[in-house]
Amino acid sequence: MELGNHRESRNIEDRRGQRGGISRPVAVGGGIGTVLLIVLALFLGLDPRALVGNISAPAPVSQQQPLSPAEQEGQRRFVSQILATTEDAWGQIFQAGGKRYQPPNLVLYSGVTQSGCGVAQAATGPFYCPADQKVYLDTAFFRDMERKLGAPGEFARAYVISHEIGHHVQNQLGILQQVERARRGMSEAESNQFQVRVELQADCFAGVWAATTQRNRPMLDERDIEQGLNAAAAVGDDRLQRRSQGVVVPESFTHGTSAQRVRWFRVGLESGDIRRCDTFNAERV
Repeated sequence: MELGNHRESRNIEDRRGQRGGISRPVAVGGGIGTVLLIVLALFLGLDPRALVGNISAPAPVSQQQPLSPAEQEGQRRFVSQILATTEDAWGQIFQAGGKRYQPPNLVLYSGVTQSGCGVAQAATGPFYCPADQKVYLDTAFFRDMERKLGAPGEFARAYVISHEIGHHVQNQLGILQQVERARRGMSEAESNQFQVRVELQADCFAGVWAATTQRNRPMLDERDIEQGLNAAAAVGDDRLQRRSQGVVVPESFTHGTSAQRVRWFRVGLESGDIRRCDTFNAERV
């Protein structure tokens, strides 16, 4: 990616190095087995306590060498610049639709911190909390993407951020609230299917961000696009379940298959049109 001297966002909260507070315990619901919960810890979705009820459960925290101050600053700058591109892109898209985009804050933390949805842990993975409208990211997840999921590269990391920003866009548009109302009274299987559509739409929104950013200021090449597609495939339900437990359980999917995540990211990327991201009314998910 060619970010160059692109501006940095002011909406970064860098809590790395701070001691995270612990709130009251929060139950993780959904009836999903322990093995699958560990797999879901690697997903790119909402916090388990978020309004739409997505599940991401604690998993063993990997022991990693701490980053040097220079590496930490490099990560902060990269995340800040990517966040700035999402602000530019979504501000433009919302304005074209007669709306005003309110950008979220992005919290960088190490190990554990407080969120409006409860305790944020490194093992939970990146998530968006609708309650405080913030994205939470322990940048150690970037290492996990590369070393455990086989998804290296700057654009793969940018995809992670833009996916979570996609959930904020859903919140801004009232989609998450509609989903929460619709899921009341559903069976677990039905609720999971609805959640898949939520996540695939966030993937599509990530593609729209990439397309809009590229039009405004070209910074991507074919290699970057391949990194994004690879990252989307790496976090498909089927691939993670097969990797973790050797068995794929489609009725427990909450994020979509690798093929689905790649397809919807590509829809957003190739169209650049938020209207093409209506996963809820699509005949083919």
